[in-house]
Amino acid sequence: MFCENRGAPYRRVIYIHNLPPFVYFYAAKIQASPLLIQMLKATGIHKNYGSLEVLKGVDIEISRGEIVSISGSSGAGKSTLLHILGTLDAASKGTLVVDEVPVFKLKGRRLAAFRNTHIGFVFQFHHLLPEFTALENICVPGWIAGKKTQEVQSRAVELLEILGLKDRSDHKPGELSGGEQQRVAVARALVNKPSIVMADEPTGNLDSANARDLHKLFISLRDRFQQTFLIVTHNEELAQMSDRILHMKDGKIL
Repeated sequence: MFCENRGAPYRRVIYIHNLPPFVYFYAAKIQASPLLIQMLKATGIHKNYGSLEVLKGVDIEISRGEIVSISGSSGAGKSTLLHILGTLDAASKGTLVVDEVPVFKLKGRRLAAFRNTHIGFVFQFHHLLPEFTALENICVPGWIAGKKTQEVQSRAVELLEILGLKDRSDHKPGELSGGEQQRVAVARALVNKPSIVMADEPTGNLDSANARDLHKLFISLRDRFQQTFLIVTHNEELAQMSDRILHMKDGKIL
């Protein structure tokens, strides 16, 4: 005789009567798929600049391995929200938890260290250091984190290969195409194996083909590493490639 337990999300365990209890335990371990893990939760995020209220109580939750896009017109508050979630700016009010850490309680060097190791950034402009090679640019966050040189370089080389840039490791930014520069910026964002990568209009300076390739790259990295992405974009076509789209208007998520 068989019966099913569907009490936990993503879990399906078949029970066969009269078997020892340990059999059910191991069956559950084998058949259970990974449960959804919350990577980011922001509640009641407000942002004021004097009397101007830019964000008006934004709530957002993102699970591990999820690609979420935020779209909306200019002035909707998308970039302001991303900068607050990425700890580049402070909220006027609200709470933020990233990878189970209450981020707004961190200050100074502790906040900077958390940002460097747990949050990767990709911006519209690549912001690569012109005097550094692609490999060296990728290594910078790892060096800042105090990791061993060999460990950081090995990770950088791995990322260059994954992103199709293995033969460009010794080239400086000025010797790379726009698409290659942005892929190096993505690799730099990933070098510390962050909890989440936040991208602010990452395809804004790319042509349509390179823009599409970059979003496909995000999907590939999610599938390969269970990497979480939060992307701000004006491009609705590219936003449709995400797992979920959040629309912002007048400082609120609709």
